[in-house]
Amino acid sequence: MADSGTPFSRRPFLEAELYRSTAVAGRERQLYAPRFWHPVAPLASLPEGSALALELLDLPLLLCHPPGGPPRAFINRCPHRGVALLPPAAAAQTCRRLVCPYHGWTYDLDGRLRAAAREGEFTGAFSRHDWPLIALASAVRGSMLWVAIGPDPLPLEQQLDLVEQELGGSLERPRVLLASLESELACNWKIAHDNTLDDYHVAIAHPTTLHRQQGPVRLYRHRFAENANLLATPVSSPGRSEPARATATAAATEFLTFGAPPWIHLLAWPDGRLALISFPPLAQGRCRLQVWLLGDPSQRPYGQRWIEELRAFLEEDRALVESAQRGYASGLTPGPAHRLERRILHHQALYARIMELEPPPPAPA
Repeated sequence: MADSGTPFSRRPFLEAELYRSTAVAGRERQLYAPRFWHPVAPLASLPEGSALALELLDLPLLLCHPPGGPPRAFINRCPHRGVALLPPAAAAQTCRRLVCPYHGWTYDLDGRLRAAAREGEFTGAFSRHDWPLIALASAVRGSMLWVAIGPDPLPLEQQLDLVEQELGGSLERPRVLLASLESELACNWKIAHDNTLDDYHVAIAHPTTLHRQQGPVRLYRHRFAENANLLATPVSSPGRSEPARATATAAATEFLTFGAPPWIHLLAWPDGRLALISFPPLAQGRCRLQVWLLGDPSQRPYGQRWIEELRAFLEEDRALVESAQRGYASGLTPGPAHRLERRILHHQALYARIMELEPPPPAPA
């Protein structure tokens, strides 16, 4: 499928220095990551009346779900002296109040200060209204909670532009967490992200795993929007033992693999399953692999088998991306792009624009 008229298809790959530079990693934290929304938890994992502490790019987050209201996101620090209200945990905990372990300041799950210990004894004027938790913008999309860490993020519907176009209303079908997995990869997040956008390697590197799902290369369908891109492949009817819930969208007959900024991938199956794969950066040269498999509650019996199918090709990819990181570190000059690597070039063009790696085009006269 030719794409000779698309500007990004004529770009070279990003230079190797961008995959190994500590200065670049710091600049990504300042320019790139704040531009986008970040999926931080499956909505079903944060029931009403619970809170969950976690970290995103070294920022301590506190996710709360007040009874009767939408979930909220705050910086996990008491405004008084900066101590975390909850320690990071693997699962949300049921709670009615958040109490700082240092001086006992007590907050509702909506971030309002309800009481401060001995509050009549402060040396100056004191009002509870002046000391709420610092809130971050949050939104629910695809049964996941998304958080923006910058002051002016791209609207979430634009960040997920092609996902919204292809999945339509089926994206908002209520889903629960069927299974998950998490590990660390010894590579820069861009190598892991590039690899998951790389449709050139699937038939060669994953002949008995992912390639069986995605089918013949000749049937690949690609789409590109402003921010996200898509590989769509036909799939056969689900097995009789697996519940099928067809939709009126393209997802009814195709397996859809979306790539979207900042470092996320959404996989959509005809039976309504949705998987999120993301690669948030850790220290330079490392990233975290996070996978959430979401679906209908009736699909719970299949969750573990399905997540193991994902794990199989992701472990094959681990060896490849960690080897690629060593290759980039040795002074590689990346070779020519193949037509099946256009999704990589599409994302890299977006990355280069946000990171200001090239001058903007001249303004029209």
